[in-house]
Amino acid sequence: MTSIIIPTYNEKKSLGECIESLRKQSVSDFETVVIDDGSTDGTLEILRKFKKTIPNFRFAKQNHKGAGAARNFGAKFAKGQILVFVDADMMFDVNFLKKLVAPIESGISKGTFSKEEYVANWDNVWARYWNINEGWEPKRRHPKNYPDHQPVFRAILRTEFERVGGFTPGGYDDDWSLYKKLGYEAVNAPGAIFFHKNPDNLIEIYNHAKWVGKRTYKFGYLGYLGGLVRSSFPVSVVVGMYKGFKIHDLRFMIFKVVYDFGIFIGILEYLFTMKGAK
Repeated sequence: MTSIIIPTYNEKKSLGECIESLRKQSVSDFETVVIDDGSTDGTLEILRKFKKTIPNFRFAKQNHKGAGAARNFGAKFAKGQILVFVDADMMFDVNFLKKLVAPIESGISKGTFSKEEYVANWDNVWARYWNINEGWEPKRRHPKNYPDHQPVFRAILRTEFERVGGFTPGGYDDDWSLYKKLGYEAVNAPGAIFFHKNPDNLIEIYNHAKWVGKRTYKFGYLGYLGGLVRSSFPVSVVVGMYKGFKIHDLRFMIFKVVYDFGIFIGILEYLFTMKGAK
């Protein structure tokens, strides 16, 4: 059996679509485990409804500790020998799960990811700006010439996951922690098509950017200082205007200012948290 583990935090709007798309998978030998990471938006009510109608569906709740901790919690009582980690704002092709775990089941790899990750809400202008800001290929959530190996695992053998103690919770980049502890990267699983939402309004853009800003930076405090400079208001306006002119849409400047403000605040909050912890 395969266990699909979904951490969720105040994602009531997209969680239902995610679970419904998993219900339509071309294989049936899997369970779905949802960990509510302290949501306050009525997520539990949705989960109780799905529990009544979907076989092999379970959920649990924890205080808000972040996605990495939620994934670890879900893995503790998952039954599958292959663990699959997805997000609550994803939707899936009917053959996604079959294709994702195929290299593991055949012994080719111990862990996989998929390069066929598409933007679910491409018709939204703010979601398209997110791609432009990240330098991603149009309609996809990665740049061109993306490699066949990468550090973020979508599926992994349970024995490998447990061997290194799961994820190291830590915020934005905690899903890289498996790679760091395992010493090897996930292998691409051809044909595992899925769709992932970009932030599509200014509030989501700000909140997501603030979360990104709390990641670990290279070169210690110099890295954080560089991040503060790059996300400062004057730099943000100049870069936003330049890219706005380049794509013939000056609304991008609004996106850039909001995004960079989120990064700026995220860095400051992270630094003050580090200072307070000492």
